[in-house]
Amino acid sequence: MDLKVAKFGGTSMATATSINQVADIVKSDAGRNYVVVSAPGKRSKNDIKVTDLLYSCFYDLEIKGECKENFAKIRDRFTGIVEELGLKFDINPYLDKVEEEMIKFHSSEYCASRGEYLSAVVMAQKLGYEFVDAKDIMVFSQEGVFMPEETNKKVAEKLSVIKKAVIPGFYGADELGVIHTFSRGGSDVSGAVVARAVNAKLYENWTDVNGFMVTDPRIVENPQQISMLSYKELRELSYMGANVLHPDSIFPVRVSNIPINIKNTFEPSNAGTMIVSAMPKEIIDKRAVTGIAGKKGYSIIFIAKAMMNNEIAFVRKVLSALEYYNVSVEHIPSGIDTMSVVVADSEIAGKEDAIIEKIRAAVSPDAIELKRGIALIATVGHGMAFKPGCSAKLCTALANAKINIRMLDQGASELNIIVGVSDSDYENAVKAIYHAFY
Repeated sequence: MDLKVAKFGGTSMATATSINQVADIVKSDAGRNYVVVSAPGKRSKNDIKVTDLLYSCFYDLEIKGECKENFAKIRDRFTGIVEELGLKFDINPYLDKVEEEMIKFHSSEYCASRGEYLSAVVMAQKLGYEFVDAKDIMVFSQEGVFMPEETNKKVAEKLSVIKKAVIPGFYGADELGVIHTFSRGGSDVSGAVVARAVNAKLYENWTDVNGFMVTDPRIVENPQQISMLSYKELRELSYMGANVLHPDSIFPVRVSNIPINIKNTFEPSNAGTMIVSAMPKEIIDKRAVTGIAGKKGYSIIFIAKAMMNNEIAFVRKVLSALEYYNVSVEHIPSGIDTMSVVVADSEIAGKEDAIIEKIRAAVSPDAIELKRGIALIATVGHGMAFKPGCSAKLCTALANAKINIRMLDQGASELNIIVGVSDSDYENAVKAIYHAFY
């Protein structure tokens, strides 16, 4: 029997019907001994996620000192799920304690974590598995920094004596018992941590889509499904907006070379997408491009100065000016006398003029300009390194679509090609690149 860790997302935990589907999936494979769950998500387009209701409770506590109205919605949600599941179990004492401690601790992270906590309590009852509270095994520092090695030891020790368990995702605690959370979507990370600690053969991440598509289906109609991609390809695509899986979730499993299988709770027969440490040669030979992803909302700081290439520490001085304002940099394409620094608009909002002046004072450029309205598109694939003409094919596709390339950046590994285009050209550019390779 191959041991598997199965993590189920918010849509999978949203209703009694979907929870029943989750239970059927878990019980259909004797290897699914450890289950990690998210808080209940939306039941419909206009519904509100439980985590968002919990954040609203915290804001109510901040402003009004109580959160009865929003917590009543949370109580109704969970009591309704338990009733529809037909469980002989009273969840009200758990809800009472959560409401009491939300007021007592007055912490946004504590409030936000309670959706996963209550969801795991219900799932444990449904499956007949033991409930293991994440606060007892997921270790954070008092500053809220996740501590992976300490956590790995604790999880391994705890679960070595528990054959079947349900664990809430998204949170843990420091040595004082104070709750800390990962970033949103962090239940994916929790599942990966558990998979590593129990030395699972496979980490299954169950969601509401059939894995990764080659590109965004909101832009390209019915894009092909990616059957397999590497950890490195996942990082590139996730960072650029392919949000099926939290990008940090690969780090725990990569240590032990545990593959991740993205699966659809509502179509479990679909093979989904397998994420592996190393791509098989036959797939690399067959496929140049694995995926295409991108985001709007970038700017380019364009700097020109004659003989820039001969000036020692020129790049360092520019980056130091950005560091002074706590701005991270996306890309730095450059020429002999020119340098472009690509930054997210959110990083420079409200301090654009100050940054420009800081750079001007640092390097005395002949010209400096902030170019706004840039979208970045990443074309990712290990196969590009072995197939001549990929860059030419991409650029030709954009030229044929009458799209001007504002920036082009390709790393020495040839794993990805980044192009910058105007925000207004973004969707058409993605379509053009997709149809050039698929």
